[in-house]
Amino acid sequence: MPTTPATAAQISPEMPEIMSNGVQPSEAPAPIMLELVDEDGTTIGTAEKLAAHQAPGLLHRAFSVFLFDEAGRLLLQRRALGKYHSPGVWSNTCCGHPYPGEAPFAAAARRTFEELGVSPTLLAEAGTVRYNHPDPASGLVEQEFNHLFVGLVQATPRPDPEEIEDTVFVTAAELAERHAAAPFSAWFMTVLDAARPAVRELTGPSGGW
Repeated sequence: MPTTPATAAQISPEMPEIMSNGVQPSEAPAPIMLELVDEDGTTIGTAEKLAAHQAPGLLHRAFSVFLFDEAGRLLLQRRALGKYHSPGVWSNTCCGHPYPGEAPFAAAARRTFEELGVSPTLLAEAGTVRYNHPDPASGLVEQEFNHLFVGLVQATPRPDPEEIEDTVFVTAAELAERHAAAPFSAWFMTVLDAARPAVRELTGPSGGW
């Protein structure tokens, strides 16, 4: 898929403020920038993360990861209650946004380790999907061109509590029961359905996916 170089964010330095005791106060964290794309997935610029999700939303690059254990069970995560977007709901193994200029595959592997403390033993591309999903609870909007990945995990997850409230491995039947009983992210079924062909190829016909 062709891309053009991401537009770099230009930040003008300002004179540092010195406190009365001569100590320079800590600087505010740098804004998290996302890569904006057109309908073909070609990079067209950047935007600050929260601004890109405010209604009506700006189409940006994202990724979603689905990791399975050796028994063909999908690793789900429950998003931490402190997250600004979709807190406390269940979702796929990992999802997020590449940094501007970062390859989606590299971002998926990086973020999986940052959130779950594990690295996939196998990670493969599973296509892309474009969607527009408002989140009624927060008023934010997911306008995403999402790169999908499926893979295997053998290590025990060690989730970052600031990112993840809980994890669980589920069969296809257990997922159906859980999805009917508990809240899931607005995008979950869209990305899962788009990834199903690759999931079935990974887990085999007996997996039920």
